[in-house]
Amino acid sequence: MDLKKKRINHLLRILVIVVLLLPSGSIGSGTLATATSASICGKGDHGLLQQLQKQHQGEGQSALSFTDIQFLNDHIGRASGNGFIIGTSDGGCHWQEIYTGQWQIVQIDFSDNKNGWALATLPSQQKKYLIQTSDGGSHWKNVNTTITFDRIDLLNDQEGFGYTATSAYKTVDGGKSFSRIPTPVNNRYASFNNMKTGWSIVVIPSGGYKVMKTVDGGKHWSLKLKVAADSNYGGEIYSNGNQVWALLYGEAGMSQVSYSLYGSTDGGSHWNRVIAQDTAGGGPAPGSGKPIAQKGPASPGGHPGNMQLIDNDMAFLAGGSPAGDVVSVGRSYNGEKSWTNITPSIEGYDARISFTNSKKGWLAVVNSSDKSAVYMTKDGGVSWNVKFSLMK
Repeated sequence: MDLKKKRINHLLRILVIVVLLLPSGSIGSGTLATATSASICGKGDHGLLQQLQKQHQGEGQSALSFTDIQFLNDHIGRASGNGFIIGTSDGGCHWQEIYTGQWQIVQIDFSDNKNGWALATLPSQQKKYLIQTSDGGSHWKNVNTTITFDRIDLLNDQEGFGYTATSAYKTVDGGKSFSRIPTPVNNRYASFNNMKTGWSIVVIPSGGYKVMKTVDGGKHWSLKLKVAADSNYGGEIYSNGNQVWALLYGEAGMSQVSYSLYGSTDGGSHWNRVIAQDTAGGGPAPGSGKPIAQKGPASPGGHPGNMQLIDNDMAFLAGGSPAGDVVSVGRSYNGEKSWTNITPSIEGYDARISFTNSKKGWLAVVNSSDKSAVYMTKDGGVSWNVKFSLMK
């Protein structure tokens, strides 16, 4: 080998070493950079939140646990909990502390790697505050609003929605002001794709549900689905483009929940009854007609968690079974035409999911005193690997 080639190889080896030593993210700013480290993935709690975990193990303290998870892409994601937010820039191989403090985070929603909202409470309080960050989550400020939101949905750094049990609100100035969106009478859950297109679950006083749609920002609403039921305990609706899913609750008892899941891939013109879970404790599921699946993910009698919709025909549903002490997911890869429940493999009572494509996703076991952890799948939920676990 001549001298020139030797020098080139020597320089390449130095370059590789430098790359391996580069940090995986910017902890100070809270903004997660793309990871370049090729070292072995961390385990357990990655040496993070040590002092906070010890504080929460004291007498009269609630154990540290996860409450929400959100991934912006295959690499960058955050998980929140009671007094903390952690983040990863390499899909969960390594994690860093982004925030620790007084805010007990209930929900996080980032529109990009810097700008985000959260719903949070203060210690020993029930009221939810809307807080805002512009540095990736390291620092938060309280948004001065008289409205107490149950859910938030951020479209970008200026536009977003806030929801209460019966009303919907929008902002176009980054949360400085909110205006109420007209919703149907007896609305119990609203959700908007954008400033024009939205959905509402309406309870019928005599029993049952209506699913309604607006395409003009709430000025007019049209009926898209009517479901008979002896009672109505509310529901949830998820939409992405023309794909929409309506989750309608029956009754609950003996740690079991009855519910139905209806799906549409043409903007609500046609629907399939995908899941109808009857339970001994909750009775019959809302609606009629043969479902594709007679139970949801996580049995026996599991309750649904959140849904994640990908493109126009893929959907994932989290589920948790207190009776079975398991959490899992169900999925469809062709809209409402089929449904597969994955055999549970994770211990827990409740879960939140965040998928970035049909195969890759993350699951956080939430609201658990001894099983709270973050898992990752690369095969659509068939198998999971733990990426972060809190101290037991």
